[in-house]
Amino acid sequence: MNGGGSEEAAEAVTAAAAPLGAPLQLEWKFAQVFGERTAGEEVQEVDIISAIEFDRTGDHLATGDRGGRVVLFERTDTRDHGGNRRDLERMDFPINRHPEFRYKTEFQSHEPEFDYLKSLEIEEKINKIKWCQSANGALFLLSTNDKTIKFWKVQEKKVKKICDMNVDPAKAAGNGPLVGPSISTSSKPYTANGGCLDKPLGLSNDFSFPPGGVSSLRLPVLTSIETSLVPRCRRIYAHAHDYHINSISNNSDGETFISADDLRINLWNLEISNQSFNIVDVKPANMEDLTEVITSAEFHPTHCNMLAYSSSRGSIRLADMRQSALCDSHSKLFEEQEVPGSRSFFTEIIASISDIKFAKDGRYILSRDYMTLKLWDINMDSGPVSTFQVHEYLRPKLCDLYENDSIFDKFECCLSGDGLRVATGSYSNLFRVFGCTDGSTEATTLEASKNPMRRQVQTPSRPSRSLGTLSRGFRRGADNSGADTNGNAFDFTTKLLHLAWHPTENSLACAASNSLYMYYA
Repeated sequence: MNGGGSEEAAEAVTAAAAPLGAPLQLEWKFAQVFGERTAGEEVQEVDIISAIEFDRTGDHLATGDRGGRVVLFERTDTRDHGGNRRDLERMDFPINRHPEFRYKTEFQSHEPEFDYLKSLEIEEKINKIKWCQSANGALFLLSTNDKTIKFWKVQEKKVKKICDMNVDPAKAAGNGPLVGPSISTSSKPYTANGGCLDKPLGLSNDFSFPPGGVSSLRLPVLTSIETSLVPRCRRIYAHAHDYHINSISNNSDGETFISADDLRINLWNLEISNQSFNIVDVKPANMEDLTEVITSAEFHPTHCNMLAYSSSRGSIRLADMRQSALCDSHSKLFEEQEVPGSRSFFTEIIASISDIKFAKDGRYILSRDYMTLKLWDINMDSGPVSTFQVHEYLRPKLCDLYENDSIFDKFECCLSGDGLRVATGSYSNLFRVFGCTDGSTEATTLEASKNPMRRQVQTPSRPSRSLGTLSRGFRRGADNSGADTNGNAFDFTTKLLHLAWHPTENSLACAASNSLYMYYA
C-alpha cells in the first residue's frame, strides 16, 4: 500500500520567490499512503479516520476511526544518531530520503454503548488521541469517544512455547506412533505469570504407548518463538461528562491531563480513574442564558499551570490554575473585534473555533474557524498577528452550506515544529500550507492523493486568484464561486478534517476518508 514519491508532482512545483530573510516555499512530495481506495470502492462508515496524532519523537503515528479502532504506525527509515538528519534539513539542498512508516498494530479501543438513564446511544467513534510519555519500551496513549477516555499501554511480549515434546500432537490425532524423534510445538503459549500448559491439541485421554515401549524420554524445553505487540487498557476514565467530549490534552508534568466537553473542563491524574476535578464550568444557572460553548482545549506545552480553551463565539481564553481552583475567570482573552456593518445571520456560526494548537515554544496559539486560520501571540491580546483566508471563496454559498450542514464541519489545524508554517484542511480533499513568518507569501494548496496537484498561480490578468492573494485574503466579490484556482468544482462531500505535522521535520500526515496520506518537503 506504500507508494514512492511523485516526480510529476515535484516537477509541477515551483518555489515562490521569498523576500530576503523569509524561508523559501517548500516543495511538497508524496511519500506514502495506507488504506488507499480503488476506483469505485465503497467506503464503510466505520473505516473513516476521525483522529490522527504523532507522538513527541515523531517515530510513531496513531489514527482512530469511527469504528472505535486505534491503528499504530512506526517509522522504519534509518536515521543517524545525534540529530544529523535534522541538521541536514536546515541546509538548502534537498534530501532524497523521505520518512517511511509501516503498520505496527491495531486494537479495538471503544465499543458502542447505551446510556439507559438518558436513553442515549454512545457511538464508538474515536474523537481524539493523545500520546503519553513512553517508559521501558512501552507506548502509552489516551483515546476518547464522546463519553469515555481510556489509557492504553502497548508493549512487546515474548510468546513462549513448550517444544521438544515426547508426544507429537499432529501424530496423536492420527494412527501414527505417539512417540518419535521429531520435535513438536504445543498449540498454546506458556504464560510466565502462573499459567500452565494444557494438553497438546488433538491428544485424547485414552491414548496408548506404541508396541515395544518408549525408547527414550526427552525433557521438554521452554523457548521464545516470537514477539507480539500486546495492547492493554490500563485505566478507564468514565462518568465525568454530561456532554460530548471534544478535547483531551496532556500536561507537561507527565502526570495529569484535561478533558473538555461543551460546558466543562475536567482535570485528571493519569493514575486515578475514579476522580477528577472540574476546573472550568461555563454552564449558566438557567440554560436559556447559554450564549457559547467550549469547542477545544489544550494545555500549554511547557507551563503545567496554563491552559487555553476556545469557544463557539470565536474567542480564546487563557487560564492559569495558580490563580484559583476554578478557572472560570480567565487571565487573558483573545478575540477579534467585529467589523461594523459586517454582521449577518451566519456571523456567529462561521466565527466558532473548531480547533486550537499551541506552538512548540508556547508563545503562539493557532486557531481554526470555518473561514480562516488565525495566529495569536499570547503576549498580545488585541488581535491575531496573522490571518490566513482558507474559505473566503465560500462566502457567497453560506446559505447552501447551512442547508446541507457543511457550515458546521470542524476542520483541524497544525503548526510545524519550527513554527514557520501552519496547515489546515479543506473540501475536495485539499489541504493548505501557509508561511507565517514576517514577509512570507507562501500559500500552498495540495490534494490528498498520490499526485498532489499544486494549485498553480494564475496569469496576471486574474490577480484575485493568485497564491499571493490567497495567503493574505481574497478580494471581496472575486470570480471564485464554487471552483478552485484551476477551475475545478469543489466537492463538499469529500473533506479533509484531520491532519498532523511531524514534530521535528517537514512531514504531514492527512486523513482523507479511510486513507492515510503522508507528504514530505
